[in-house]
Amino acid sequence: MLLNLLAAVQDAAQPAAGGGVDLSTFGVGLGIGLVLIGAGIGLGRIGGQAAEAIARQPEATADIRGTALLIAFLMEGATIIGVIMALVAKIL
Repeated sequence: MLLNLLAAVQDAAQPAAGGGVDLSTFGVGLGIGLVLIGAGIGLGRIGGQAAEAIARQPEATADIRGTALLIAFLMEGATIIGVIMALVAKIL
């Protein structure tokens, strides 16, 4: 994957037909990478905090699990929107 990204940067660094430099491929890759890293960190924190909360209050397991899943679903939705917007930016 890293080699593909480096190849895309090398291709994008060559002058485009208009004479300018087109780094949009690198920008899209960077944007998608940041979105996915942020989502991974966020989902990891949600899971960790939910497990800690369940360990503290086992009687509230169902409520904690439901809330954590709802937040995780919303975060996944935002991640998908971020990836789609980065790809649309490449097309436009």
